[in-house]
Amino acid sequence: MSALSIYTSNSQIPCTLNNKFPLSKARDDRKISYITGIALKLSKYENLPAMEIANAIACDLSTKFPEVLNVWIASPGWVYLEVAHTVVAAWLQRLVGPELFERAAVRKTEQLSTIADSQFSVFYVQYTHARCCSLMRLAQQEKLLLAIDAIPWLNEKQKLRLNHDAELRLLGKLVQATDEESECSVFGNEFRWEKRAFCLSQAFENFWCSCRIWDEVKVSSPELAQARLGLVMATQSVLRFLLEEKLNTFAPWEL
Repeated sequence: MSALSIYTSNSQIPCTLNNKFPLSKARDDRKISYITGIALKLSKYENLPAMEIANAIACDLSTKFPEVLNVWIASPGWVYLEVAHTVVAAWLQRLVGPELFERAAVRKTEQLSTIADSQFSVFYVQYTHARCCSLMRLAQQEKLLLAIDAIPWLNEKQKLRLNHDAELRLLGKLVQATDEESECSVFGNEFRWEKRAFCLSQAFENFWCSCRIWDEVKVSSPELAQARLGLVMATQSVLRFLLEEKLNTFAPWEL
């Protein structure tokens, strides 16, 4: 919002009320990036070219957050925001840590409804969660990851080790789910959580079929194996949250 103030001080402009302005995930699955048309909306109120406003906003953000965002613009006034790999790595680390997605209050087991096996989509999500837990137990037995706070997300060039298409698609689904949870918490928007959880489970299945963790990867590229295991742990964390908090059912550790 501070970037917008370089071109407007009118707090009553509809697109800036309550700090809510248009921002959506960009379509490029290989990047964690967003797109906003805020410059297009502001141009109508400020009587200035949208590209001029977009360029000013991009310059301001690039100056203030050079290590956080890669910002560029496109005609007729779109502003693109790509999140830096170091920020994505820190976010992933929070997902596998204990502080995020903790239950707001202790919930009794009897308060959680049981989902019948006939509701395949939810059962499939439960199955995926249990598979993630199984892989985590196996990794613990084989001592693949000794410290949860030392997952090597980044390589020597500070770029994500996760660059396979299946890894990036799964990462994108994790981002979508957590973004929508934030939007739900802040603005009260609701989403089809069963569908979101099912799509996340499908992305995990594709990842698991395409990206090895054990065998030759564990031997030749142990850091990559650990980063992929971290992605499994992040998926488990988000699936558990969706199952327990959004679908009001249990997240089984095994089936």
